[in-house]
Amino acid sequence: MEETTIYPTTKQALMCLILCQSFSNLQRDIQIFRFNPEPEKGYVFIMAGEKLQILVFGDGNWRFINETEL
Repeated sequence: MEETTIYPTTKQALMCLILCQSFSNLQRDIQIFRFNPEPEKGYVFIMAGEKLQILVFGDGNWRFINETEL
């Protein structure tokens, strides 16, 4: 069976760049940047600083999360 590579969408990639630049401007370290390539999920998880956690979805929308939702 051939494996298919799944990449972030253009909107998702652009929003990740915008968010990471914002964290940088606020002097927040990016601790984790992880793309979940599962077709039904396909989100990016970003952890900045010690507690700031964000999910970025394929349509470019994002939201804050807390660790109990992971």
